[in-house]
Amino acid sequence: MALGYVRPARPEDAGEIARIQLATWRVAYRRILPRHVLDNLDEAYLARRWNAAVQEPPSGAHRVLVAVEQAEQSYLVGFAASGPADAEALAPGEPAEALADGVVAVTDLLVEPRWGRRGHGSRLLSAAVDLWREDGFTRAVAWAFDGDEATREFLTSTGWEPDGAARALDVDDMLVPQLRLHVAVPTEPATGPAAEA
Repeated sequence: MALGYVRPARPEDAGEIARIQLATWRVAYRRILPRHVLDNLDEAYLARRWNAAVQEPPSGAHRVLVAVEQAEQSYLVGFAASGPADAEALAPGEPAEALADGVVAVTDLLVEPRWGRRGHGSRLLSAAVDLWREDGFTRAVAWAFDGDEATREFLTSTGWEPDGAARALDVDDMLVPQLRLHVAVPTEPATGPAAEA
């Protein structure tokens, strides 16, 4: 198991978060999204958006966390972003009350592929769950690309399951299917060996 930890993102992390997002998308989604879309993503634009998300979140419950690998040097290797569920978390035609108060939406949970399978995703998710519990959330939702087996397998291995909602994103005239997963936020912190995975 890698030595690492999770902390809240800082404004100076925005560039690294954007780099990780771009590198991860270009590897993980190369068979899911059109190549020219991935090739034309603007890292500087993403960095500005992440800087705003860190410095000016819409609420105190909107959070960006980063995973850090510790070796001779420390490296940012992944990140997670979440906040109260809003219209972006809804399925097409789903009424707003379907995701009432108490539901948090994960908008991003990425670990750069070269740092995968070292516990960073689990640490990010565990830290996020602790914060969701503090904020009073009782349920979490996340959209995953239908073709993104790694994300779906990771989430289902930690207790998430499809909730029956589906949608298709229009990415440059290509419909890319997604499914929504959900999980109950535990009322107590996990303990024992499973909590350290």
